[in-house]
Amino acid sequence: MKKILFAAVLITPMASAMAAPNNVGCGLGSTLWDGKDGVFPQILAATTNNTLGNQTFGITSGTLGCEEGGVVQASAAVNMFAGANLDALSRDMSVGQGESLASLAQLMGIKAEDQATFYSTARANYGKIFSADDITAGAMLENLYQVMAQQDTLAVYART
Repeated sequence: MKKILFAAVLITPMASAMAAPNNVGCGLGSTLWDGKDGVFPQILAATTNNTLGNQTFGITSGTLGCEEGGVVQASAAVNMFAGANLDALSRDMSVGQGESLASLAQLMGIKAEDQATFYSTARANYGKIFSADDITAGAMLENLYQVMAQQDTLAVYART
């Protein structure tokens, strides 16, 4: 963490000349590097968000710059969340419970009464959802949506 902060102090002035939007999502890193332009501050923000694992907390609590989004934003949020939390999602889906799985359900708009079905379906179909050791977040989500589409209760939430 000290190396990251040291690098940030050195790199931030140089990176401010390069303009780019914040596309790393919400979290402590985004809050710390808010207003900084360029590739390096975005890398530092993403690294901080991923290293500290605080996006899940921010998303579920509505803090650290995280907010509930609409349909289009929620889709982007699902993709971003899955990419940042793929290992945690794998672990949680394998047992059918956990903070990252609960956050994913919330981001996907799964109603409280359908979440138990979502959790048990994810657990029962873990091998289909995480079909390879080196699966990407996008492929994992596509597999998840396919599994959900086959479940009557969850089909309504499956992206088409």
